[in-house]
Amino acid sequence: MVSADAMVSADAMVSADAMVSADAMVSADAMVSADAMVSADAMHTDPDYSAAYVVIETDAEDGIKGCGITFTLGKGTEVDWSRKGRGAPGDSGRPKRGVGLVGQAGGKACLEVTCGHEILQKGQIGKKEREKQMLAQGYPAYTTSCAWLGYSDDTLKQLCAQALKDGWTRFKVKVGADLQDDMRRCQIIRDMIGPEKTLMMDANQRWDVPEAVEWMSKLAKFKPLWIEEPTSPDDILGHATISKALVPLGIGIATGEQCHNRVIFKQLLQAKALQFLQIDSCRLGSVNENLSVLLMAKKFEIPVCPHAGGVGLCELVQHLIIFDYISVSASLENRVCEYVDHLHEHFKYPVMIQRASYMPPKDPGYSTEMKEESVKKHQYPDGEVWKKLLPAQEN
Repeated sequence: MVSADAMVSADAMVSADAMVSADAMVSADAMVSADAMVSADAMHTDPDYSAAYVVIETDAEDGIKGCGITFTLGKGTEVDWSRKGRGAPGDSGRPKRGVGLVGQAGGKACLEVTCGHEILQKGQIGKKEREKQMLAQGYPAYTTSCAWLGYSDDTLKQLCAQALKDGWTRFKVKVGADLQDDMRRCQIIRDMIGPEKTLMMDANQRWDVPEAVEWMSKLAKFKPLWIEEPTSPDDILGHATISKALVPLGIGIATGEQCHNRVIFKQLLQAKALQFLQIDSCRLGSVNENLSVLLMAKKFEIPVCPHAGGVGLCELVQHLIIFDYISVSASLENRVCEYVDHLHEHFKYPVMIQRASYMPPKDPGYSTEMKEESVKKHQYPDGEVWKKLLPAQEN
């Protein structure tokens, strides 16, 4: 686990000596596949849940290694980890990157270093009590596992019933492909979970601005807490327009999983374009970039509700959101973290959920390390799984 104290150093830099060349990368082509049914939404109707996984070691011979992961629903993974672009063995290129300051460049107009320091100083008050609370109760989560677009009504009902039995009180449903289908499915879920439990909706960028307002005005009867990604993630003013129209209906705007740097988040916050901010542990480059967004969200008093799921995102983001509560926001009001129950079996230190809450990880590191047998089995293209999948895809 990354401790709260270890994560707050804004001036921590990665020295050149600590960097390693690209020829230290292993398993850069490792892929993890998943059933496409467990991920279908309005934009990604046939997703490929593959991932690029890399292990970096230094020449210190101390056995310490760093594990990293990213995924793009499979369609861009080979670009993300192109050895030619990253400096392959024998190439002269050696990728090196330092960790920037929290207040540098784009975020500076919104959050000065001194402001971030003040937020962290205030976060020390009551910190020990919040740590104890997390260890005892965990961080509240919601489930997306019940209501992917690819599920039949019977499957939806079955999964909702099981989730209720398991203690879940917050549910998210995918919407945006067909209005009448959305109306039917939302009615099923609302009937299943009752009026007192929380329902969220996710359109995965499907609509343009007027369409988002019109569509959600008709789904407002189901009392959703938020509509997630109602339009293009780059359209800050579009989100602001949608927000202005839907907030009077009691529907907040949640977005951020596709935002790739703190500048986009700064603009969303300044434009009052969202009521729930969704960081993504892989989309934003580095822990520091995520920390700068957490600090900006605190300045604007906007709750952070991270995106998770995918391949290892739950494992990673738990560190960030628990840190946010302990050392930054000091609040659980309107705050919840996404959870999707699949692919955790491939990780050496899988996320632990109890009573619909993330329990703090107690192992060192960022929980990214995959099991060796999983990497070997899913290695692209020679792993056992891909040897079966590729001929089938060709046919």
